[in-house]
Amino acid sequence: MYLSADHLRDQVIRPALEYMGALNPANEAFLLNAAVNPPDVGLFAAKPEGLGIFHITAAQHSDLWDRYLAFNPDFASRVRGLASQRAFLSDPDSELQTNLSYCAAIAWLMQHRAGGVQAQPQSVARA
Repeated sequence: MYLSADHLRDQVIRPALEYMGALNPANEAFLLNAAVNPPDVGLFAAKPEGLGIFHITAAQHSDLWDRYLAFNPDFASRVRGLASQRAFLSDPDSELQTNLSYCAAIAWLMQHRAGGVQAQPQSVARA
């Protein structure tokens, strides 16, 4: 399956950020750049054990739920609304691979938890 950067931004990232109440140009550009051009280091660096388009590890995913979302019920409720009802309960990490909106929301929450987008991200060439 081919997914262009425009499609990813317009059909996945933008709606996920809007749903999470976090839509702005900096967040949108940051997530698109992290998906299209993963950094060499940091939260979204390409990792062999990383899942989905943002290379989020099962450990990062669990940590976000256990140490952040457990104490932020509004965010937890919003992101849980993006997850599949049955699949999430049996294998929550699979949502990172099969549910692009959920994965984008989790990626934004990881960045938000780490302090948000601090600088204007590099522009992404349109694919």
